[in-house]
Amino acid sequence: MINQILFVAIAYFIGSLSFGILASKIFSISDPRTMGSKNPGATNVLRTGNKYAAIFTLLGDMLKATLVVMVALSYEISGLPLIALSLAVLLGHIFPIYHGFKGGKGVATALGILLAINWVLALCVLFVWLLFFLIFRYSSLSAIISSLAAPFIAYFLNQGQTIVIIASLVALLIVYRHQSNINNLLHGKEASFKK
Repeated sequence: MINQILFVAIAYFIGSLSFGILASKIFSISDPRTMGSKNPGATNVLRTGNKYAAIFTLLGDMLKATLVVMVALSYEISGLPLIALSLAVLLGHIFPIYHGFKGGKGVATALGILLAINWVLALCVLFVWLLFFLIFRYSSLSAIISSLAAPFIAYFLNQGQTIVIIASLVALLIVYRHQSNINNLLHGKEASFKK
């Protein structure tokens, strides 16, 4: 029990690492928290014009979660402890202890969790994101729809109750973090990648 609590705490601290902020230092670009949506995620880093920094941010924020969940699975952690650990790494990203509990929106980190659980599940969710992005050109809308689709995809892939619960809770957190985006979308004020 103590080991599982410690593992959850470590997951949170690892999740709190912000690769968007690291990218701003490594690539000598503007701190993403001072521009655009003021969100240290890959989409906002891309607005600096440095695609390599954005890729670094995307992969870092995704793979930190993949690493945590893969290690947990290698120790045969399942059920409620796996749910708690998955949420801890995501909550670390959203509310990072190193940055005043003001972090990203969790999309890449959520995908990283799903990637560790089942790469087919992650690929299907990514496909939904890409489909809606190519059609509507809104990163936020794509994130919301793909995250809401994740529990249903997990169910149809027979991933089991624990994974469906993880996907559902992750989806709720993603939607929660996108409240302002939802409001902007409804009022036609959301920034898009339309040319």
